[in-house]
Amino acid sequence: MKYEISVEKYFSAAHALREYKGKCERLHGHNWRVLVVVGAQKLNSIGMVMDFSELKKMLEIAFSNLDHSFLNETEPFDKTNPTAENIAEYILNKIKAQLPSGVLAQKVCVWESEASCACVYGQ
Repeated sequence: MKYEISVEKYFSAAHALREYKGKCERLHGHNWRVLVVVGAQKLNSIGMVMDFSELKKMLEIAFSNLDHSFLNETEPFDKTNPTAENIAEYILNKIKAQLPSGVLAQKVCVWESEASCACVYGQ
């Protein structure tokens, strides 16, 4: 992509990793940090990839059902292990469905802590 923009938002949720051998298999919570990067080959008529505030709203919508939830009981994580990687992919797919024509989801990164994150790439 020639142009990229990104936004970050936060949500809080608890999870317990299935089939994990360690303390993270027990119920615990995070203040999840989410970065979404979108791009375009051309700018729109007013010289933007898209409006930052619109992308922030899309991100909020993408994880609205996850915020303040127990992920293991929230679709799709009632069946899919609620790992940072799977959460990133879930949010990426939600973002893709909302983007205007010509704008592509490049990457979503999800941090469980300040030092640990997982990213998934579009396309």
